[in-house]
Amino acid sequence: MHKVVIQRADYENCREAIDRIFASFALGVKGKKVLVKPNALRASDPEQGIVTHPAVVLAIVQKLEELDAAAIIVGDNPGMRYYGANEETFRQTGLMKAAKGYYRNIGNDGVEVNLVSDLVDRLTVSQAVLEADVVISVPKFKTHGLTIATGAIKNSYGIIPGALKANLHMKAGNALRFSELLVDVFSVKIPDLFIVDAVVGMEGNGPVSTELRHIGQILASDNAVALDATIVQMMGLDPRTVPFLEIAKQHGLGDYNMTSIDIVGDLAAIPHFKVPPWVEKASAIPRGQKERLLKLSRSRPHADEKLCTGCQTCVEHCPAEALSMVAGLPSVDDERCIACFCCQEICPEMAITLR
Repeated sequence: MHKVVIQRADYENCREAIDRIFASFALGVKGKKVLVKPNALRASDPEQGIVTHPAVVLAIVQKLEELDAAAIIVGDNPGMRYYGANEETFRQTGLMKAAKGYYRNIGNDGVEVNLVSDLVDRLTVSQAVLEADVVISVPKFKTHGLTIATGAIKNSYGIIPGALKANLHMKAGNALRFSELLVDVFSVKIPDLFIVDAVVGMEGNGPVSTELRHIGQILASDNAVALDATIVQMMGLDPRTVPFLEIAKQHGLGDYNMTSIDIVGDLAAIPHFKVPPWVEKASAIPRGQKERLLKLSRSRPHADEKLCTGCQTCVEHCPAEALSMVAGLPSVDDERCIACFCCQEICPEMAITLR
């Protein structure tokens, strides 16, 4: 039985929650090389709730210093594809300062590894991830238009350097196959501890949405499936309806059944929590039917003309080349769109919504 710890916290006192979490899990970091991997999706202000809040990362770094870790690295691979995107993301989000000098651009040291997957045989992964003795994954509590939720398992997709993530979206082609790929990537280097920033979460059309929700908690576990099942439960959903959790369970990575999870703290569904619109159509149905449902109900990106500046960032970063500018606004080709929602993730004005 895997344990999930739920601690009340805010960004002013989150160090107390981090201390209790480290006391709950025998991590053993003294004299070891530790990688701290936040969710640093793209350049944004901390208050926008798009990335792991720097206060949580700072508390973890301070704790690792006290525990005499031999070396600390704080890094991630944002989704943007231009020179300096990594540093810009960490500076604007406040994660650079929170890293206390331990920041490293882990996108500069990619190495190829074998991947057990039906889609690809080889995968480029940040070398710093592979060489770490201990990996602490620090995701953000958010919804996701493609995978329903983003948490412990999804955060490991960031071990892949920048533009390569979009290429894999293209290879997957649909939500179910991407969920399978997500679990394959996660299995390359399974983190030792997961600490979720759920002080302020994101609902609605995540992972980039203006709809934030104060939750006031930090969650932790040494098992990603148990932790993500808890996140999904808090969102008011049945973990059985989340494809990547079913796939991870089949791979022997954990169990999403809440009766098999030891919850330390108070677990409760968040009242009226908004999930991506199509998710409400899903139920615990056979996998073959679920794949058909995912294909039929997947949303399409739509640009809000009041927010869009016509910068064409979404067009430039679309791996399927499904977007083009029409009358000053990005327009989607429904036949080419693979519903990866990279456009929504990287839009600097948050002008892309899903319909």
